Amino acid sequence: MKEIMAIIRMNMMNKTKQALTEAGISSMTAKDALGRGKGLVDMQLLKGAEQGYEEAIIHLGQTQRLIPKRLLLMVVQDEMVNKVVTTIIKVNKTGKSGDGKIFVMPVMDSFSVRTGVRGNPTLDDL
Repeated sequence: MKEIMAIIRMNMMNKTKQALTEAGISSMTAKDALGRGKGLVDMQLLKGAEQGYEEAIIHLGQTQRLIPKRLLLMVVQDEMVNKVVTTIIKVNKTGKSGDGKIFVMPVMDSFSVRTGVRGNPTLDDL
Protein backbone atom coordinates (compact mmCIF):
# COMPACT_ATOMS: atom_id res chain seq x y z
CA MET A 1 0.00 0.00 0.00
CA LYS A 2 1.10 3.55 -0.73
CA GLU A 3 -0.14 6.95 0.34
CA ILE A 4 -0.22 9.52 -2.42
CA MET A 5 -0.16 13.15 -1.37
CA ALA A 6 -0.77 15.62 -4.17
CA ILE A 7 -0.69 19.40 -3.90
CA ILE A 8 -2.59 21.01 -6.76
CA ARG A 9 -4.14 24.31 -7.78
CA MET A 10 -7.50 25.06 -6.17
CA ASN A 11 -9.21 25.50 -9.54
CA MET A 12 -8.12 22.03 -10.70
CA MET A 13 -9.84 20.10 -7.91
CA ASN A 14 -13.04 19.16 -9.76
CA LYS A 15 -11.19 18.04 -12.91
CA THR A 16 -8.75 16.02 -10.82
CA LYS A 17 -11.51 14.40 -8.77
CA GLN A 18 -13.41 13.45 -11.93
CA ALA A 19 -10.31 12.00 -13.62
CA LEU A 20 -9.40 9.98 -10.52
CA THR A 21 -12.95 8.62 -10.28
CA GLU A 22 -12.77 7.56 -13.93
CA ALA A 23 -9.41 5.88 -13.16
CA GLY A 24 -11.08 3.83 -10.41
CA ILE A 25 -10.07 5.92 -7.40
CA SER A 26 -13.14 7.12 -5.53
CA SER A 27 -11.70 7.24 -2.01
CA MET A 28 -9.73 10.37 -1.17
CA THR A 29 -9.38 13.14 1.35
CA ALA A 30 -9.04 16.79 0.32
CA LYS A 31 -7.89 19.67 2.48
CA ASP A 32 -7.30 23.36 1.93
CA ALA A 33 -3.62 24.24 2.15
CA LEU A 34 -1.37 27.26 1.83
CA GLY A 35 2.11 27.08 0.36
CA ARG A 36 4.65 28.24 -2.11
CA GLY A 37 7.20 26.56 -4.28
CA LYS A 38 10.81 27.47 -4.87
CA GLY A 39 9.83 29.25 -8.08
CA LEU A 40 8.33 32.11 -6.08
CA VAL A 41 11.36 32.67 -3.86
CA ASP A 42 14.15 35.11 -4.72
CA MET A 43 17.08 32.86 -3.90
CA GLN A 44 19.46 35.79 -3.29
CA LEU A 45 17.04 37.27 -0.76
CA LEU A 46 16.67 33.88 0.88
CA LYS A 47 20.43 33.45 1.11
CA GLY A 48 20.76 36.93 2.64
CA ALA A 49 18.01 36.16 5.14
CA GLU A 50 19.73 32.90 6.10
CA GLN A 51 22.94 34.88 6.71
CA GLY A 52 21.04 37.23 9.02
CA TYR A 53 20.83 40.38 6.87
CA GLU A 54 17.87 42.28 8.32
CA GLU A 55 17.00 44.00 5.03
CA ALA A 56 16.70 40.66 3.27
CA ILE A 57 14.57 39.23 6.09
CA ILE A 58 12.20 42.22 5.98
CA HIS A 59 11.93 42.19 2.17
CA LEU A 60 11.48 38.42 2.00
CA GLY A 61 8.67 38.57 4.56
CA GLN A 62 6.81 41.24 2.60
CA THR A 63 7.03 39.73 -0.86
CA GLN A 64 6.67 35.99 -0.45
CA ARG A 65 3.04 35.21 0.27
CA LEU A 66 1.53 31.78 0.60
CA ILE A 67 -0.75 30.66 -2.23
CA PRO A 68 -4.02 28.75 -1.62
CA LYS A 69 -3.71 25.13 -2.79
CA ARG A 70 -5.61 21.88 -2.41
CA LEU A 71 -4.00 18.90 -0.68
CA LEU A 72 -5.24 15.47 -1.81
CA LEU A 73 -4.52 12.34 0.19
CA MET A 74 -5.30 8.82 -0.92
CA VAL A 75 -4.08 5.35 -0.03
CA VAL A 76 -3.95 2.88 -2.90
CA GLN A 77 -2.69 -0.59 -3.66
CA ASP A 78 0.87 -0.64 -5.01
CA GLU A 79 -0.38 -1.59 -8.47
CA MET A 80 -2.45 1.61 -8.69
CA VAL A 81 0.31 4.11 -7.88
CA ASN A 82 1.48 4.69 -11.44
CA LYS A 83 -2.10 5.09 -12.72
CA VAL A 84 -2.96 7.63 -10.00
CA VAL A 85 0.24 9.66 -10.42
CA THR A 86 -0.10 9.68 -14.21
CA THR A 87 -3.74 10.79 -13.95
CA ILE A 88 -2.94 13.64 -11.57
CA ILE A 89 -0.07 14.87 -13.75
CA LYS A 90 -2.14 14.64 -16.95
CA VAL A 91 -4.94 16.77 -15.49
CA ASN A 92 -2.80 19.34 -13.66
CA LYS A 93 0.20 19.93 -15.92
CA THR A 94 0.14 23.38 -17.51
CA GLY A 95 3.90 23.82 -17.81
CA LYS A 96 3.86 26.83 -15.49
CA SER A 97 5.17 27.27 -11.96
CA GLY A 98 2.65 26.18 -9.38
CA ASP A 99 1.30 23.09 -11.14
CA GLY A 100 1.90 21.14 -7.93
CA LYS A 101 3.81 18.27 -6.39
CA ILE A 102 3.09 14.59 -5.77
CA PHE A 103 4.64 12.53 -3.00
CA VAL A 104 4.35 8.74 -2.66
CA MET A 105 4.93 7.17 0.75
CA PRO A 106 4.70 3.60 2.07
CA VAL A 107 1.77 2.59 4.27
CA MET A 108 2.23 -0.29 6.68
CA ASP A 109 -1.41 -1.25 7.20
CA SER A 110 -5.01 -0.02 7.04
CA PHE A 111 -8.19 -0.82 8.93
CA SER A 112 -11.88 -0.18 8.37
CA VAL A 113 -13.29 1.30 11.56
CA ARG A 114 -16.84 0.16 10.73
CA THR A 115 -16.10 -3.46 9.76
CA GLY A 116 -12.72 -4.18 11.30
CA VAL A 117 -11.41 -5.36 7.91
CA ARG A 118 -7.64 -5.02 7.59
CA GLY A 119 -5.20 -4.50 4.71
CA ASN A 120 -5.83 -4.24 0.96
CA PRO A 121 -9.56 -5.06 1.18
CA THR A 122 -10.06 -1.63 2.80
CA LEU A 123 -8.89 0.10 -0.41
CA ASP A 124 -10.48 0.74 -3.80
CA ASP A 125 -10.48 -2.35 -6.03
CA LEU A 126 -8.06 -2.71 -8.93
